[in-house]
Amino acid sequence: MKITDLEKNKGNRIVSRMQQAMPAARLGQAAGVPLDRRERRQQDQALGLVPFAVKLHSDLANRLREQAQHDGVPLNELVDRLLRQGLEPTTTTQA
Repeated sequence: MKITDLEKNKGNRIVSRMQQAMPAARLGQAAGVPLDRRERRQQDQALGLVPFAVKLHSDLANRLREQAQHDGVPLNELVDRLLRQGLEPTTTTQA
């Protein structure tokens, strides 16, 4: 092997090591490993949460997302609050 080939191989090894090390910090994985689905589901169950899928018109879904962002709360929390308010029995005063 020629000296130039040896130096080229060294350079390739250095570049590959750098590429392997960069994605973790660059993609935010260094902050912590995200929970897998099973762990997330177990945490949700411990909190008494159940998945509940509904289909909404896109304009309503967009309004909900905007409201959640405006209030600074997660979308799930906003929908929970709105549903509880809507389902509360209304108290009417009889005259």
